[in-house]
Amino acid sequence: MKLPVSTEWLLHCAATLAQLDPGASASAAQLATYFDVPAAYLAKQLQELVKAGVLVATTGPRGGFRLARPPSEITLLRIVEAVDGTSSPYECREIRQQGRGALRPEECRSICVLAEKMADAHDAWRRSLASVSLADIVATLPATAPARTRSRLRPA
Repeated sequence: MKLPVSTEWLLHCAATLAQLDPGASASAAQLATYFDVPAAYLAKQLQELVKAGVLVATTGPRGGFRLARPPSEITLLRIVEAVDGTSSPYECREIRQQGRGALRPEECRSICVLAEKMADAHDAWRRSLASVSLADIVATLPATAPARTRSRLRPA
């Protein structure tokens, strides 16, 4: 499975916001500069996390984005699904019933074993992402990382 590059950006932005003091925010421009990514496109993607209830956006001179809930309550799965959806990347088109090698309909009453294994893999991937919160990610960072992040996100 290949996810868009914006998924990486949003995961990193969310992990960065999780390092800020509670209630603190960072603008899309600050985050774009911090990661050297296009600000306009990042802002649009961050809005998807707002729609999903992962982030809150505020306007004004001190506005920006902040986490909508504690980092311990935001999983990687929630972020990924907010921007990439929930559908499986594998779609069985029942080609086992086509062409010269076509199976008879009575041989295809149960789910295709390949579709079953791909669904199992997708479920395992989702369970793995659901088991990791932003708090878990921050806990693995060097102890100096949150202070460094906060200092580098200060408005210029």
